[in-house]
Amino acid sequence: MTAFLTLQGRRALITGGTSGAGAATVALFRELGARVLTTARTKPANFSGAAFVAADLTTKEGVQAVVDAVHRELGGIDILVNVLGGSSAPSGGFAALDDVEWDKEFDLNFFPAVRLDRALIPGMIAQGSGVVIHVTSIQNRLPLPEATTAYASAKAALNTYSKSLSKEVSRKGVRVVRVSPGWIASPDANGLALRIADEAGIGYDEAVQVIMNSLGGIPLGRPAEPREVADLIAFLASDRATSITGTEHVIDGGTIPTI
Repeated sequence: MTAFLTLQGRRALITGGTSGAGAATVALFRELGARVLTTARTKPANFSGAAFVAADLTTKEGVQAVVDAVHRELGGIDILVNVLGGSSAPSGGFAALDDVEWDKEFDLNFFPAVRLDRALIPGMIAQGSGVVIHVTSIQNRLPLPEATTAYASAKAALNTYSKSLSKEVSRKGVRVVRVSPGWIASPDANGLALRIADEAGIGYDEAVQVIMNSLGGIPLGRPAEPREVADLIAFLASDRATSITGTEHVIDGGTIPTI
């Protein structure tokens, strides 16, 4: 893919860029020539390459710190990729989710994208071009009621919001697309699998199999690799996808069983 795509000179913010699909996206964007700023709560000891700002995007203050860094480090933005997401909600179904847990899931999986868009899309509109990619999840259509009701609901909200946003800003030169992964084979980013492994006293690979079974199986026979998700994101951000907007692009190995 790198022989056919270029993001040369593009200015990109990638959230959640220190692990899993986010880290793979940062690495690929830099390989394709983009100037990249990424963010997480803390900077890993072995992190190098892309510009970095430490911020907690679940807070308004954290979002503002990232917006300030975009202007300081990049002087504007051409591509916004919101990879940030995850879940720490307890298992036990809907009854285990109190208001605190619901707030945490939406503060992590929905509001950072909304706030960053609100701050950064006006600059894209002013320059007449830009791409916004929201990483959602197949759970917006295939929730696991035992453990991911709140997470899936937040991702569904992000899905609907993204579609509405695309209808508003596409005519102004800003494309908005969604990437919806299934399970990604990344132990450092797959919190649910790690939690299942710990609670059941089994290995990570066995926990991934438990998740795949709960989804009814993955026809491809394996989760996606982080680089595979990054490849899709890079294509959608590139000039090879200039007529693609308002759409959801699923990368799940065939997990969703319906059309």
